[in-house]
Amino acid sequence: MTDIEIFRAEARAWLAANVPADRSPPDGPASRAYVLAWQQRLASGGWTGITWPEAYGGRGLSVTEQIVWCEEYALADGPTPLDASFVGMNHAGPTLIACGTEQQKAFHLPKILAGEVIWCQGFSEPGTGSDLASLRTRARIEGDELVIDGQKIWSSFADIADWQELLVRTGTEGKPHAGISWVICPMDAPGITVRPIATMAGPTKYCEVFYDNVRVPLANVVGGVNNGWATAMSTLSFERGTAALALQLRLVLQVEELVAACPPGRPALRARIARLRAEAAAMRAMAYRFAVEAASGVPGPEGSIIRLYFAELAQRVGAAAIELYGIAAPETIGDHGWAHDYLDAFSETIAGGTAEIQRNIIGERVLGLPRGPR
Repeated sequence: MTDIEIFRAEARAWLAANVPADRSPPDGPASRAYVLAWQQRLASGGWTGITWPEAYGGRGLSVTEQIVWCEEYALADGPTPLDASFVGMNHAGPTLIACGTEQQKAFHLPKILAGEVIWCQGFSEPGTGSDLASLRTRARIEGDELVIDGQKIWSSFADIADWQELLVRTGTEGKPHAGISWVICPMDAPGITVRPIATMAGPTKYCEVFYDNVRVPLANVVGGVNNGWATAMSTLSFERGTAALALQLRLVLQVEELVAACPPGRPALRARIARLRAEAAAMRAMAYRFAVEAASGVPGPEGSIIRLYFAELAQRVGAAAIELYGIAAPETIGDHGWAHDYLDAFSETIAGGTAEIQRNIIGERVLGLPRGPR
């Protein structure tokens, strides 16, 4: 057996013995407890941070092993990859590896991998949407601290998080993006108020976060004061590129379930699902190629192609499933049913930059087309 075949066999055997029989709670403290317990079980088996540096608790393996792990994880129907550990593992951790100081990496990365903490994201604001350059949450420097005032919205898992990757405005000179800083914000700091938001899918995993004279050490700035735009672009590159690989492979398997379940007596729907199968195969091929090409550093703008394709495909797959099973079918109802997945998929063309933003990035940074009107 090759090394990859041995790795695959080990991953498959471990998952068969350890994937929980119960599903994760949809939100709140019970969700936090479930996610941390699963992350700790993964860590004890050596299955976290497969490509992360060994110095920070990872295994230092190649992207090929990461792809194999994601394949086996999807086949084993492991707990949803889009849970409260997602931001730490796929946004904050990779950003710290790329842009953080040695002290920041040494303190935070092992805790993320070990399942000791939950992270959330504080980028979007009311009235700014995907236009991060227009953010208004401000931080003034007082001595060796930042003092933060403002508001964020759509901060997933903020109500159960320990830390937040937070964008604040620390400067007002020059272009709007020039005065932004990327900050590690402790969510238990005095002056922070979190209000969960109920979504149309049911769970309250999204939140509003308010900051009233919140003091954060200046040492928590990642990438330098007023250089947060570059750091944030690293974060978004990971989010739009390699972060969703496990979710994408899960969607491929969901399409295969629809193929198997659709009866011969529904030829039009069978043709529609067959097309979805081809689209899912194309998405998987794109994701694998991009993951390999991005393995040497921060992913490039090509990740927006996969991000957009996956987001819109997830919505089409959910709609086909509802048509196949019916809105009241056992496969459809519940927090882990198709109705939830279909409704939740509408957030995919908003999160990480709207579909329109992704198309702008593809046109301008990948295809080299002229910039659109701003």
